Amino acid sequence: MSRIIKILLIVFVVILLVMGIIFWIQPSEEVEYGNEYVPEEEISDEQLRQSIVTLYFIDKESNELIPEGRLVDVKLLLDDPYYTLMQLLIDGPKNEKLVGTIPKGTRIGKIELKNDILYIDLSKEFIENHEGGEKNESNTIYSIVNTMTTLTEVNGIKILINGEENKSFKDEKINFNEIFVSKEK
Repeated sequence: MSRIIKILLIVFVVILLVMGIIFWIQPSEEVEYGNEYVPEEEISDEQLRQSIVTLYFIDKESNELIPEGRLVDVKLLLDDPYYTLMQLLIDGPKNEKLVGTIPKGTRIGKIELKNDILYIDLSKEFIENHEGGEKNESNTIYSIVNTMTTLTEVNGIKILINGEENKSFKDEKINFNEIFVSKEK
């Protein structure tokens, strides 16, 4: 009988040792290895100061407006978001499969938000240097409208040319007397 007690005692000690070892090497509950995100590189201060904006340009193949995401310094957006977005549209797309919509030489005048309508004053080159055609003109207008209405406070766009209302493109298919609203909102 004492031999059975010794064997049971040894088995009991071995079980306690094994359980102790398992408990000792088991990871703590604070670290979840399967769910932990480990970045490939540290995020720089510059990256922390950037935000993604959506700009609309023409797809070369389909001739339709499509969005292009762009990283922009948040300070520029805080200082003057409307001017910044408009200047990015004038500068054109980064993606070589896209085409800019704003005619060369177009300069930005005053941009002002009144209620929820953004008044954008552009130079005469906006109409004088435009290639024309109703589809191209519509793409130009709605690249501005769709881009600017991504800002929550903007619900419509009024385009002025050299401070004057009721202008139009050369072929007069699209007149600027109306307030343009996004087709996506």
